[in-house]
Amino acid sequence: MPDQSSFTRRGFLKGLAGACALGATGALVGCGGSSSDSSSSSDTSSSTATSGTTHKVEMVTDTGGVNDQSFNQISWSGLQRLQQEEGWDVSYLESKQESDYATNLDKAVDDDAELIWAIGFAMADAVGNAAKANPNVQFGIIDNANPTDASNITGVQFRAQESSFIVGYIAACVSKTGMVGNVLGVESDVLRQFEFGYKAGVAYANKEKGLNVQCESQYAESFGDAAKGSSITQRMVSDGCDVVFQAAGGTGVGVINACKDAGIYAIGADMDQSYLAEGTVLTSALKEVDVAIVDVSKRLLSGDLKGGSNITLGLSDDAVGIPEDYSLMGEDVYNDALAVEELIKSGDIVPPATSDDYDKFVASL
Repeated sequence: MPDQSSFTRRGFLKGLAGACALGATGALVGCGGSSSDSSSSSDTSSSTATSGTTHKVEMVTDTGGVNDQSFNQISWSGLQRLQQEEGWDVSYLESKQESDYATNLDKAVDDDAELIWAIGFAMADAVGNAAKANPNVQFGIIDNANPTDASNITGVQFRAQESSFIVGYIAACVSKTGMVGNVLGVESDVLRQFEFGYKAGVAYANKEKGLNVQCESQYAESFGDAAKGSSITQRMVSDGCDVVFQAAGGTGVGVINACKDAGIYAIGADMDQSYLAEGTVLTSALKEVDVAIVDVSKRLLSGDLKGGSNITLGLSDDAVGIPEDYSLMGEDVYNDALAVEELIKSGDIVPPATSDDYDKFVASL
């Protein structure tokens, strides 16, 4: 485990403020240019930096695309912050299908990128192969450990079960029907963090508040099918759900829209998604991928961090959490949620990330 001293509360929140400011002023500047299989974009103008070493960093999206309003978009905003603040040459390659992963990683190498970010666990095999073939290029992968023993891959993972636990707790507290839902993307270890963290948060609220809220979960098996996200949500609404948490990338946009149409609450993921449907998005399970990308990129290219590392971040690093806006849930629920957050940080609550751990957690209540 590498030194994570840069992820102190003060330093991380300072970085987060800068990233949020950038996202508000132009999170998708320069997106465009496409081919039949993948698209690319660079953002190298209007830099506010006046000195320092210029580095070239490129990212490859998963199939959700850079406009997914979620995981890929917030990753791209991190690279844009490096361009704005440091004057770095940043760009992305957009994958339309899984077969694009290897092709896009090879293209990023051909573009002379010094550091190439693979966004999402689905790219683990492709980035492992690319790193082996290009030992002089640094690679980073989000939501996956280093898939090989290569010294030029850095894995960055998040304890998403922690923020998911908090939003599950909130969902149970605000539900009027006693039914809440959870729509997820492609089933994997990473998405199970969201699933079982959320379910455990509901179970904890039931125990602490004397509730009996039930939870439905379904995988859409896609990160880019908004129509499927909408149809799954409509069924959950028919079943009585009045709060639905989505962790499904672009598919989740369909979930939020269906919640808006049905007049129920949605819960976002990865970034604060309240802007997608004002008055509908109750809260979001944040994953500060942009801030992590900025910090790790700087440390890798300065030599402060050696490749081959695995970094895991959670609530104690201010790398996951919920937004500060509590207008829809009310102050009492928000304060109770913050108290739960502190119990997670202290280790008094350990949110589960797997089915077995979830069963053990529920049995312990």
